[in-house]
Amino acid sequence: MSQENVGPVRGVFADVLRRYQGSWVQGVSERLKALDFGNWIILFGASLLLTVLPLIILLSSLASERIDDDLSRHIGLNRQGAAIIKGLFRKTPAHSIAPIVLGLLTALAGSLALAKSLQVIYERAFDQELHGWRDLPRFLVWITVLFGILIAEGSYDGPIREAAGVVVRNGVSFVVVTSLFAWTMHFLLNGRVPWRRVVRPAVTTALLWLGLAVFSSVYFSSAIISEHRLYGTLGVIFVLLTWFIGIGAVLVLGAACGTEWQGRREATAHDADALKTVGLEE
Repeated sequence: MSQENVGPVRGVFADVLRRYQGSWVQGVSERLKALDFGNWIILFGASLLLTVLPLIILLSSLASERIDDDLSRHIGLNRQGAAIIKGLFRKTPAHSIAPIVLGLLTALAGSLALAKSLQVIYERAFDQELHGWRDLPRFLVWITVLFGILIAEGSYDGPIREAAGVVVRNGVSFVVVTSLFAWTMHFLLNGRVPWRRVVRPAVTTALLWLGLAVFSSVYFSSAIISEHRLYGTLGVIFVLLTWFIGIGAVLVLGAACGTEWQGRREATAHDADALKTVGLEE
């Protein structure tokens, strides 16, 4: 690069750096670093895989209803992709005791790891003391409520989509997901963070969740078809793991962006109060 161009390039770089310092982007980046973003999304994805697949296998073996249809619906798969997912699981009920017990234990272990991972993410996001496994009863309550919501969502999603359309259905999903994550943050943190401070992180998480749903409907059907053709069942499992890791990314990003949003809102309110105080004193 010629000497004449060095000065302007340095000026642009200095301007970008100056804008970055103290910006929203820097704040989110620092929060993601504190949350150990890369490691946690992989751990969260693995916990989801350990929870969801054994649970689907277990429920499919106990009931004639195809439980794996809900998984395809949440990912947003087309007919061919859903057929591949359906082919991963047995089509007739079976009641052998040993696989049922193993499935229950594996799903429970994965669910507890999932709840614990979420608690740690939110404890770090809100700068709270780590509680460890002392909140095990809360984890069990959270798992029960989550499964109840998923069952209820599976019953009303189709009728709403058919009666009111995709836009209304997505609006309902946004409200449900926002409420779920606001309650999850408050509950898993044992009420240490007030409701008013979890609203923005919950809203941010819900928006990212809807964004992931749109991306999933565009990408994952072709990915599952391609990987199944090349690598068979193992390839499909890796695609599912990618989707689960995407969910982990949504949760960590939602916590980081939401707490940064909340922190800046509180700082703005504090500065405004300080100015009012100074004005009154003068």
